[in-house]
Amino acid sequence: MVILEDTRQQAGKHDLKHEYFASQGVVIVRTKLLFGDYALWGGSISVDTKANVEEIAQNIGGSKHATFREECKTAKKVGGQLVILVENEHGYDSVDAVKAWVNPNPRKTARSIEGPRLANAMKTMSDRYGVRFEFCAPEEAGERILQLLEADDGR
Repeated sequence: MVILEDTRQQAGKHDLKHEYFASQGVVIVRTKLLFGDYALWGGSISVDTKANVEEIAQNIGGSKHATFREECKTAKKVGGQLVILVENEHGYDSVDAVKAWVNPNPRKTARSIEGPRLANAMKTMSDRYGVRFEFCAPEEAGERILQLLEADDGR
């Protein structure tokens, strides 16, 4: 299998995923993607990974909101499915579970977003743009990305 990885992915920060991909015989081709971090050539699903709940809070309630919203709008406009895979070590497994999240750095986000508000904003993004939020432990991210992309491969 060959997967595309967005060139904006920072080198060295995704080694665990890359090791898993290599163990599965996956070849990674780096290229600029319209949206997301990982996709298949000609596929409709793109997976955008987030290192933790705090990163998605920054994307939705912080200074990166406009960029994130545009990425979601682009996916919808071209008929793509954007899946946001939130890696986390705290056991969050759904948008509803995010309601219990307590922002460890409330001053970092422009609007001091907390769990209940973040969960509502995630649901709004899903309703407006068709974005799907999924969750996994960091060590499961490579496997989960392949599962999501393989589901798209049967198109």
